[in-house]
Amino acid sequence: MVRTKILLIEDEPSVRENILELLEAEDFEAIAGSNGRIGIELAQHESPDLIICDVMMPELDGYQVLQTLRKHPDTATIPFMFLTARAEKTDQRQGMELGADDYLTKPFTRVELLGAITTRLEKQAALDLQKDKKLDDLRSHITLYLPYEMDKPLNRILDISQLIMEKWESLERYQIKTMAEDIHQSGERLLRLIQNFLLYAELEIIATDSNKIENLRKTTSKLPNPVLANLIQNLAQKTGRVADLQLDWREATIAMSQNRLNKMLEELINNAFKFSQEGTPVWVNSYSENNTFILSVHDKGQGISEAEMAELEADLQFKGNLYEQQGSGLGLVIAKRLVELHGGKLTIHSTLGEQTTVQVILPLISKGLLP
Repeated sequence: MVRTKILLIEDEPSVRENILELLEAEDFEAIAGSNGRIGIELAQHESPDLIICDVMMPELDGYQVLQTLRKHPDTATIPFMFLTARAEKTDQRQGMELGADDYLTKPFTRVELLGAITTRLEKQAALDLQKDKKLDDLRSHITLYLPYEMDKPLNRILDISQLIMEKWESLERYQIKTMAEDIHQSGERLLRLIQNFLLYAELEIIATDSNKIENLRKTTSKLPNPVLANLIQNLAQKTGRVADLQLDWREATIAMSQNRLNKMLEELINNAFKFSQEGTPVWVNSYSENNTFILSVHDKGQGISEAEMAELEADLQFKGNLYEQQGSGLGLVIAKRLVELHGGKLTIHSTLGEQTTVQVILPLISKGLLP
């Protein structure tokens, strides 16, 4: 049986030895560093299940140790517990803000130390179990629903191509052209479906890793920009909605990469075009308020029912009627997931048969008004 590994970082020899003896007596695999630098090296090489660290140490104090470990991908999520003789609330708050999981004040009893260790390990086990469940659910969703959603466009491609092969001698040129266009459209739909499933899988995996989320939020992009403008223009042209599109951008730098921002807007605007009639307006506008970037996509289309809204809120986009309209549910959930992973919020306000407004709120890096 693999023992739980605990790293102790403590500069006082007597305290260090006492805690090590206690941990070994409780059948933990205990390792120790006599200062902050050694502790960081041990954490990176030993991958402990829990780190217990003194605050006041020479060379590097406990706060510096924690700050260093939280920046490194291999140690960013290791549970971390402070030991300190200082009981001030400001000291505890500083440790918690840096990412500490617990704070034990010296002197402490054997029962208090073991209780704190047990609580922290149990919480970590619960988090690990939750992550595993999310990944299992993701595998189940993909296994069950991806083949089902691929079936219609794939069968369309196979049926039409077989018809061409069998009847090519009697088909008119315009008929072959029409069939080829149908095959191409089905192929595009199939490709988009597969790409969206892969992206959704990637986002769900990122959501289980706090370090990946942190790295994701370090990226930025500017809006508006030529790439995004060209993407939206192509969407409008492809759907014959150039005259319906109404843009009112405000210049800003947003905490989201350019590719992610483009994908989010592509899904939202594509849905607005898809579920509203040609000749009705689709508004896309943005503004800045209280250090946040607020973007809205509004259409005068068929709206979303309360049942569909409930499914979207519950992330049940793989099931049933949301896919009757060519994958709208997955596109919206991808957009929603992208926004949430970047520290933002996506809300949908809709009246069935009348209109839908999707609002996105994201952290703002800088802002300004276009001339």
